[in-house]
Amino acid sequence: MVKAHATVQLILGTALAGWMAAGAALAQTTVTSTSQEQKELAVTVYNSNVALVRDVRRLRLPAGMLDLRYTDIAAQVNPATVHIVSLTAPKELDVLEQNYEYDLLSPEKLLQKYVGKEVTLIRYVFDHDSTKEVPVRAVLLANNQGPVWKVGNEIITGMGADRYVFPDLPENLYSKPTLVWLLDNRRAGEQTVEASYLTNQVNWNADYVLTVHSNQTVADLNGWVTVVNQSGAAFRNAQLQLVAGELNRVVQPHVAKMRATTQAVEVAAAAPQFEQEAISEYHLYTLQRPTNIQENETKQISLLAAAGAAIEKVFQVDGQPYYYQSQLSPGQPVKEPVKVLIKLKNSEANSLGVPLPAGTVRVYQGDSKGRLQFIGEDRIDHTPKDETVSLHIGNAFDVVVERKQADYQRLGPHNVEVAYEISLRNHKPDPITVVVNEPIGGDWTMLDSSFKYEKSAAFAARFTVPIAANGEAVLKYRVRVHW
Repeated sequence: MVKAHATVQLILGTALAGWMAAGAALAQTTVTSTSQEQKELAVTVYNSNVALVRDVRRLRLPAGMLDLRYTDIAAQVNPATVHIVSLTAPKELDVLEQNYEYDLLSPEKLLQKYVGKEVTLIRYVFDHDSTKEVPVRAVLLANNQGPVWKVGNEIITGMGADRYVFPDLPENLYSKPTLVWLLDNRRAGEQTVEASYLTNQVNWNADYVLTVHSNQTVADLNGWVTVVNQSGAAFRNAQLQLVAGELNRVVQPHVAKMRATTQAVEVAAAAPQFEQEAISEYHLYTLQRPTNIQENETKQISLLAAAGAAIEKVFQVDGQPYYYQSQLSPGQPVKEPVKVLIKLKNSEANSLGVPLPAGTVRVYQGDSKGRLQFIGEDRIDHTPKDETVSLHIGNAFDVVVERKQADYQRLGPHNVEVAYEISLRNHKPDPITVVVNEPIGGDWTMLDSSFKYEKSAAFAARFTVPIAANGEAVLKYRVRVHW
């Protein structure tokens, strides 16, 4: 019985070894694919420095086991995200192994691969007014901080050469990053194969230009998407999609080193349209034409153009949550900066009404001769439609605000009355309105106020103070606080 069992094991082992040997032999068939076989390329870029690449190619595959090598891919590919499928015969093509080869060809790599092997060194020798090549055959014993050679029976270090001649290209050394699959194909002939993967070092963000009209009540908004490609590959004739939203990702260590890059700016001359749709909790923007995204390139593409959007210019003072007093000059008022805000409603009625991806809004306005001047910028978060965009573009030059604490009375261990005077001076030739936001701690009651107020929050009051042209207004209020 034991003998029979051993015989069965021997037979199975022999069969398995034969099958593996046959598989290994069949897998010697290698198919190399380049971007020349691409039939479709789609790149979805997320604003978290990652992109999804879908690379569809038309290939002729033999039956049996084979190595498929995909070149012209991103150098920053995340190998754990690679997926390949046959769109022609998905049930006839099985993936047994997949590898990402990024051990790239270089003179130093060649020397490392040829340690223990023979190399021909070519040296130029000057003899009788002429230069001739002298080949020296040597075995590279080591290449640690410099090569160590064996020539005949001698060990030589520091022997220079004008060039090296290698007899062959070593295995597992590639001229460019390559995806390699071990496939079991049961349908010979042409197949359409899709490979997809995530790659790092591709990012996008939105940039906006808001041009304010001379009346300062209307503005034109132009939006651009800026795509930066440092993935190590060019994406040509690609369908471009952009995803806006806060995408959660698990932090992974980098497989390959990041490379230093330079950027070239390309601004699209036309204004292509993006089609927008909601997907999960994000927004997807699809460019309605193919485009090229070159390696180490910064590309700008028009996202939107809205003319004649109504805006509101707001002067705002935000108080600080402490008692106002001047430590340097007791009794002197404290100056407060006056913020200048531009607000606009992101609605269809206001020539907008589209989800606005997060980005920087740069604001321009024409001078007396119509020349556009830069007047400030601010960053907006992802803004859904029908929300209000508020831009802090700077502080007012001709509006001065000073405050002082006019009175302070302790009424008990947990009760005080406080009075403030806020002087607002307008040196502009036009009347303005200043919004004053005052933080008030504790349980408070407004006893007196020279201007109308509203309780904007549990610990805040908001005053709206009109000021005449070249005029002044004084906001006085008294509040009782209990804590």
